Amino acid sequence: MKSLSTIPFSVLELAPIRLNEAVGDTLARTIEYARHAEGCGIKRFWLAEHHNMQGIASSATSVLIGAVAVNTDKMRVGSGGIMLPNHPPLVIAEQFGTLDALYPGRIDLGLGRAPGTDPLTSRALRRDDMRAEHFPEEVAQLQKLLGPADPDARVRAIPGEGSQVKIWLLGSSLFSAQLAAERGLPYAFAGHFAPRHAYEALTLYRRQFRPSDVLDSPYAILGVPLIAAQSDDEARYLATSSQQRVLSLIRGEPLWLRPPVERMDGLWSPHEKASVEAFLGLQIVGGPATLRSKLEHLIEEFPVDELMFTNDLYDQVKRLEALSILTSLA
Repeated sequence: MKSLSTIPFSVLELAPIRLNEAVGDTLARTIEYARHAEGCGIKRFWLAEHHNMQGIASSATSVLIGAVAVNTDKMRVGSGGIMLPNHPPLVIAEQFGTLDALYPGRIDLGLGRAPGTDPLTSRALRRDDMRAEHFPEEVAQLQKLLGPADPDARVRAIPGEGSQVKIWLLGSSLFSAQLAAERGLPYAFAGHFAPRHAYEALTLYRRQFRPSDVLDSPYAILGVPLIAAQSDDEARYLATSSQQRVLSLIRGEPLWLRPPVERMDGLWSPHEKASVEAFLGLQIVGGPATLRSKLEHLIEEFPVDELMFTNDLYDQVKRLEALSILTSLA
């Protein structure tokens, strides 16, 4: 039976840009955050892929993974995820094969099939609106490129072939859950923004899982938004930064990370409030005692092997403290 003392904690990072902050300062804070995460015992640190989004600096995902890996020692580092339809599989195999050669045994390759951006930018990236339809085939191609060396292959990933890169499938619906189960791959569900289908997807993944050369039994991660503080009142106050950010997303506005406010009343309509709360339906907010209770309930409710937290706090000191509070519960 899983408990807070046995389930691993991990982090998903989008490199959030604070309002009026230089990108260089954002990335320096991300490196500091990763170092602190490793010191807290965080198992893995994943970076997302988003494009053309004011307020998010994780567009060159592979570059950031290298920057985090070189500034940490043991923690696994990877993508949460690479949006595969945006890239030729060979390029991703070479990039992650290079990362694995530099940081052996530490690199995860999480793959998604969404664009990670708006339709116009998606077309600029892919130049082919149908690429997402070929996601299963391109995953298989990437598996082959990163698999054992084949001297007879006409196209080879060098670096890449024979690497230790671990492939994960990511999703916010049932599609990738089913594909991960069929391929015998580990799976991560994006509960940090799509809580509605979390239980169904995770259950389907476990029920349909087929053992593979990669994995003997199913292994699933659930993404969860985290707001941890010294008290419930402080956590609710700090949570208004993430609420403002999701509100901006719903409105199609820039996603700058804004300072917390005393009250959200007056900033959103009743309909917008309901939409933000639905988006953040799995968010864990509170001081240590409340966090412990909510996390224990979450572990009992969802069939997961690991939890991966987003941590959108405006104040860097509070952001680092949130991870310390979280990991002290284990």
